[in-house]
Amino acid sequence: MIIYDRLWETMKKKNVSQYHLIKYYKVSAGQIGRLKKNNFVSTHTIDMLCRILDCSVEEIMEYKADICEKTDEVAQNEKPDEPTKDE
Repeated sequence: MIIYDRLWETMKKKNVSQYHLIKYYKVSAGQIGRLKKNNFVSTHTIDMLCRILDCSVEEIMEYKADICEKTDEVAQNEKPDEPTKDE
């Protein structure tokens, strides 16, 4: 899962508000909403934010494995139970 927590930290460091993005850079409120919910945004949006904030992609977003992805990895790595003598 891609999360955008770093975006809000970078905006705070650079003194750029959500209002500023919407009013002066014409970023849509819908895009801001999707970023807040860690929903899909295009690479165009990521590129635009990097240019506006003069930062790298790593300062905007990061990848964290979903719980279900972690569960799948564990299940794949588990060995099947050894049969007992009674079976």
